Amino acid sequence: MRSYILSLAAAAGSAVAGTVSYAGVNIAGLDFGCDTSGNCVTSGVVDPAEAGISQMNHFVKDSGLNVFRIPVGWQFLVNNQLGGKLDATNFATYDKQVQGCINAGAAMCIIDIHNYARWNGGIVGQGGPTNDQFANLWSQIATHYVNQPKVAFGIMNEPHDVDITKWATTVQSAVDAIRKTGCSQRTHKILLPGNDWTHATSFVSDGSAAALQRVHNLDGTIANLIFDVHAYLDSDGSGTSTSCSTNNAAAFSSLGDWLRSNKRQAMLTETGGGANDDGCVKLLGEQLDTMNKYSDVYLGWVGWAAGKFDGSYALTETPVQNGKGGWTDVKLVKEVIAGKFKKAAKS
Repeated sequence: MRSYILSLAAAAGSAVAGTVSYAGVNIAGLDFGCDTSGNCVTSGVVDPAEAGISQMNHFVKDSGLNVFRIPVGWQFLVNNQLGGKLDATNFATYDKQVQGCINAGAAMCIIDIHNYARWNGGIVGQGGPTNDQFANLWSQIATHYVNQPKVAFGIMNEPHDVDITKWATTVQSAVDAIRKTGCSQRTHKILLPGNDWTHATSFVSDGSAAALQRVHNLDGTIANLIFDVHAYLDSDGSGTSTSCSTNNAAAFSSLGDWLRSNKRQAMLTETGGGANDDGCVKLLGEQLDTMNKYSDVYLGWVGWAAGKFDGSYALTETPVQNGKGGWTDVKLVKEVIAGKFKKAAKS
C-alpha cells in the first residue's frame, strides 16, 4: 500500500514532501435548489455557464489550483425521473462544466451528487430510492467518463442521519456500478463519504471509517477508493458563519494518524470561512498546514465555494472580475486555499 500511496503522489505532478497533491474550489450553481432533505427543485438551478469555466481557467493559470468539485442535484441530471436515464439537455449542461474543468488543465475534476444521501426526503437504500436506482445513476455517469481519468466520482454530498452499515452497502453498490463500466481502480478515483455530514472531526468516532473500510473494488482491492471528508471552522462546524473559532488541527492530526495506521487516504472536498475575515485566514491556514504535514494520507483540499455565489454569500470564494478581463481572488483563496498550496510546494 505504501508504494501505491507514493505512486499517487508522483502521478499528481505537484506533490513533494510536505505538500498535498491537490488544491482547488467548488464551482457551485447546478446544485442550487437542493436542501438537506434531498429535495432538489430544478427551477432553482443556476448554471455557472461560461463564468464557471472562466473561473476555473483563472484558478489554474493565475492561482495555481488544480482541482474543482462540481456539485449537481440528482433530480436535475434525470429531470426528476427517479431511476430514469440522464436527461440529454440537463446532462449536457453539467458536462460542459466538467469538460471546462478538464480543458482548463485541472488534474482532477470531481463529480458531486449534492443530495445528502436522499431523494425528496427518502434515504437511499433505507426506505427511499433503492440501491439499484442509485447504482443506475452512477453507471450512466461513469460510462460517459470512462475515457477521462481526470474525472473523480464523489458518491454523495454530506450524508447525515443514516444507518452507517446500510449506507456502506449503498456506497458499495455505487462503486460496483462505476467499476463495471471500465472506470477501473487504475484510472479513476472514487470518493467515499460517511455519516454526520462526513465531517472530519467525527469520521472515525461515528463509525463511518470502520464501515467504509469494508468497501472494495471488484477485485477486492481498495486502490483509488478515497475517503471524502468535510470540515468547517465556525463554532458548530456547519459552515454557515463568516467567523471562525477553531483550526481543526487536532481533528486532522487524529484522522491523519488513523489513516496512516490503516493505510488509507482522504480528500477534503469542502472547507472554508469568511472570505476576507482575518481570523478565518489564520485558522484555515493552520488547518491546511496540518494537512500538509500529513500529505502522505491527505490528497488535498477543495474550498467552498465559487461559481454562481456572489459577494452576499457568507462563504463566497468567487473571484471578482477586475474590469481588465481577468479575476481577483478573495483573501481566503489567495492567502490560504491557493497560498498554502503554493507556499508548501516551494518550500
